Amino acid sequence: MIGFLIALLSGALMSVQGVFNTQVTKASGIWSASAFVQFSALLVCLGAWLFTERDPLLQVFAVQPRYMLLGGVIGAFITYTVIRSMDMLGPAKAVMLIVISQLTVAYAIELAGWFGVERQSWDWRKAIGMAVAIVGVIVFKWS
Repeated sequence: MIGFLIALLSGALMSVQGVFNTQVTKASGIWSASAFVQFSALLVCLGAWLFTERDPLLQVFAVQPRYMLLGGVIGAFITYTVIRSMDMLGPAKAVMLIVISQLTVAYAIELAGWFGVERQSWDWRKAIGMAVAIVGVIVFKWS
């Protein structure tokens, strides 16, 4: 149940962050806003690390395979694409499309067993759920 609540909080925070970041971009530029977002996230993470886990900071470089370290690079492009989509589509449409994309790619990762994720078998119920979500986006767009 805690995981469910954390996921809901994550989605809510992502929506609010996207709106905030889009407004910051209007006062600066998209890459300077993205840099600020990533830098402020770095400071918060370092502060949280300092007061909580205190594992060796450079231990992250022990990860295998090494390409897993590209999460931060991907994060920069996530920030960029969220800002651009919210600016062009508005928060609700952008978030719906983002969530559909996340769901589709996450399911593909599970089906293929990519990136060290345990491979899952095809489930029609999940596919139907994704189809219902896509229909929801279409209905939302035309309303």
